[in-house]
Amino acid sequence: MLIINNLHASVDGKQILKGINLEVNSGEIHAIMGPNGSGKSTFSYVLAGNEDYEIDKGEMFLEDVDLSELDSVSRAHLGIFLSFQYPVEIPGITVTNFIKTMINSNRKAKGLKDMQAGKMLKKIRDKANLLGIDSRFLSRSLNEGFSGGEKKRNEIFQMAMLEPKLAVLDETDSGLDIDALKIVANGVNKLKSDKNAVIVITHYQRLLEYIIPDFVHVMLDGQIVKSGDKKLAYKIESEGYDWIKKEL
Repeated sequence: MLIINNLHASVDGKQILKGINLEVNSGEIHAIMGPNGSGKSTFSYVLAGNEDYEIDKGEMFLEDVDLSELDSVSRAHLGIFLSFQYPVEIPGITVTNFIKTMINSNRKAKGLKDMQAGKMLKKIRDKANLLGIDSRFLSRSLNEGFSGGEKKRNEIFQMAMLEPKLAVLDETDSGLDIDALKIVANGVNKLKSDKNAVIVITHYQRLLEYIIPDFVHVMLDGQIVKSGDKKLAYKIESEGYDWIKKEL
């Protein structure tokens, strides 16, 4: 599904990514771990098409489509979803209205008509029930006054409605208590299928107690320097990253 070859990227003239190689297949969950400043969030922004970041070299393909010349909106319409560390508040726009606009904008980009109101309502109800979201939540202004857990749940709800091919969760566990963490992880697990893939970016192993990755990758100084299964995450939790640095 996703193939990245020798990706180099910079921001404000400073090179952050220094040769990322990664392949993600449909049905897989990949976790990317690493200390602060290793390039994890930069990787997610570059993948999603953030214009502040410059691709200096390398290739990115999603289902054989070259991403390098596509802007962030085009990538989103292609099926890339990015969950932010700190979602913005939008007063006056309800969760439901935002979802409707988002879905129909995506359909318009594909040459489709707006989703029928009845079908839209049914889909909203079905996905809300799947994630344990009640109607009062859907009528609130987007992220306004939301707790950290509610913001994350709302993003997982957006992901459920959009049904992206590739979901990138950038430190979605940041600031969450254990109950909120379980809610987010439960939503991701329920939405996983053989038609999509997930990249989870995290500092900590605790999220991976609930979202079981097929692969764990360690990023240091803008490169993926080690890959393995969940056992790698456990070792990082107990020993940190120094042992990996010594091996390089």
